[in-house]
Amino acid sequence: MNLAADLAGGDVPKMDQNRMRFQSPLSTRYGSSEMWYNFSEMKKFTTWRKLWVILAKSQKELGIPITDEQIREMEVNVENIDFKFVEEDEARTRHDVMAHIHEFARRCPTAATIIHLGATSCYVGDNTDLIQIKDGIKILLPKLARCIDRFSGFARKHHREPALAYTHYQPAQPTTIGKRACLWISDLLMDLSNLERLHDDLKFRGCKGTTGTQASFLQLFENNHEKVVLLDKMVAEKAGFTHTYPICGQTYSRKVDSEVFWVLASLGASIQKICSDIRLLAHEKEIEEPFEPDQIGSSAMPYKRNPMRSERCCSLSRCLTNIVSGALNTHATQWLERTLDDSAIRRVDLPNAFILADEVLKTLQNIAEGLVVNLAVVRKNLNKELPFMATENIILAMVKMGANRQECHEMIRQLSHEAANQVKKKGKENDLIDRIMSSKYFDPIKAEMHEILRPETFTGRAPEQVESFLENEAYPAIKQYQAELSVKAHVKK
Repeated sequence: MNLAADLAGGDVPKMDQNRMRFQSPLSTRYGSSEMWYNFSEMKKFTTWRKLWVILAKSQKELGIPITDEQIREMEVNVENIDFKFVEEDEARTRHDVMAHIHEFARRCPTAATIIHLGATSCYVGDNTDLIQIKDGIKILLPKLARCIDRFSGFARKHHREPALAYTHYQPAQPTTIGKRACLWISDLLMDLSNLERLHDDLKFRGCKGTTGTQASFLQLFENNHEKVVLLDKMVAEKAGFTHTYPICGQTYSRKVDSEVFWVLASLGASIQKICSDIRLLAHEKEIEEPFEPDQIGSSAMPYKRNPMRSERCCSLSRCLTNIVSGALNTHATQWLERTLDDSAIRRVDLPNAFILADEVLKTLQNIAEGLVVNLAVVRKNLNKELPFMATENIILAMVKMGANRQECHEMIRQLSHEAANQVKKKGKENDLIDRIMSSKYFDPIKAEMHEILRPETFTGRAPEQVESFLENEAYPAIKQYQAELSVKAHVKK
């Protein structure tokens, strides 16, 4: 069957037409309905119309002859959009904003003369983007707070449980399971702070005119500078912003987008780090992410329990972190007051970045809610390495009993190499402690060896650090999201 030839010849198979063309996984497989809607055509273009209403209301309040009837006519038609007409008109005019102005004017014949009065395309385009960015951040913040909350509960539950720590992915001085989770939480708290700051610092483009000089509005208000300034302020406040960018070209500076993408990319990097850790620990069989009763890990290997959620987070986070380079290049190449080569890439990257962030947060929360610790394996892995880590404590104990430190160090060095050979060359268990206990040299501390080898004595202040960190850092940071913390995360695929 030559499908391409069949399609070219008009012999289209009888099937769902949506299956006959590419659909982005970001609008079908990943993300949430609330984030999809935030970047939908309906949200975008009804916001354009709301901005035209806001502009007209503000202009009327400042003395422009606009009637209540014209404003009411616009308000009742905000959601009454003939998308087919818009599509045809844009194909003819090659201008998306003009196509929507034409369609809105058809719906509002009385108001047709004052729609978009004095404005440039970026009045609706850029201001809508800023609204979508702000609303997108509002969607992400409670989801990030829930991830912090879930990992905080996990950290508190396991704050005293010793575990083998790694540096360079080589066995190192023990930590606790809860302390390791706090490393993850600490990164997420920085991301929460970054997102909150970004939300609060975000300004509105407002009414700046074609090249940002407000010339058209100054003409409209007959050189009344005060009214032009007030118009900018009034429009912003009606749109939910307290400030506008005081300086812009035709667009708000694309450096703003760079900062938005950087914050989202930084979040992606945190999540990739967390999920990489979980994947490494899953390999050690110490920790497992949720695994459904009917879930299949491999089509060939029935026993497999792959950490697929963590792998998905790493994969999508990699996508998210890479997006920032496009934003930086777009900002760098906005010649003078603006060029239009920012438009197409922003149509793609802006919604994609937020949907990616939305998906990885949802999946991370789901992982955190079902994270399983195999304590027997954790303890086994720790005990396997503990004898080598205990050598310094053994030396100190011997010195307290009057032994010569250098002599004791040499004794343990020799026994350690013998034990290491058993492990590395013969595949046997670490028998260093047995060798020490068999040596008469160590008779003075043999009665203390059980206490010296107790894992809890190697974790320092890790338990206390966890308790202090959660109480003083994590819980206060997510307190304002308390009403939304109970929502569970479900991953369908």
